[in-house]
Amino acid sequence: MALLTTEDVLNKKFQYVKFREGYDQDEVDEFLDEVVSTIYSLQMENQELKEKLEAAERRVAELSNGDFTPVETPAPAVVETPAPVMPAFAVPQDPDSATSMLALAQRVHDEYVRDGEEQSAKIIAEAKAERESIIADAHKQKDNVLKQLEQERELLENKINGLRTFESEYRSNLRNHLESLLNEVGNNEN
Repeated sequence: MALLTTEDVLNKKFQYVKFREGYDQDEVDEFLDEVVSTIYSLQMENQELKEKLEAAERRVAELSNGDFTPVETPAPAVVETPAPVMPAFAVPQDPDSATSMLALAQRVHDEYVRDGEEQSAKIIAEAKAERESIIADAHKQKDNVLKQLEQERELLENKINGLRTFESEYRSNLRNHLESLLNEVGNNEN
């Protein structure tokens, strides 16, 4: 796997995620700037060390051939590379510091991920609890409405039965009254 170059880190774009809390973008950018600066410094130091090694190997080869004429070690060539766009801050020159910085970055990343997962689990648990509460309330309301409707149905059935009884009695009384009137009319004609 190839190592990242300064340009890789500078040009890396991350996708935006909707509906999710993320990291502080400025904090991430500042940290990545530090990483880029560290990588850049390490590349420069690596280049200088390669040049010194090549010069030392040439000198060793000359000395082993018996050529004892003093040779000045050429100064390392100054390679002008454009400085990366980053804030000015102190960059550790020690490779172990870069490693520890990357380890720290990984740890911070892992903490953010863990915090995000914990918050996600908390939000999901709260949503489930609210869902259960809403369902329980809906069942309670349904039961109350059904109970009320059952009571109203019983009242209406009682009223209907009362009206039927009244109608039956009314018809019976009306028939009896009409029959008695007809009997009176019939008796008066005789």
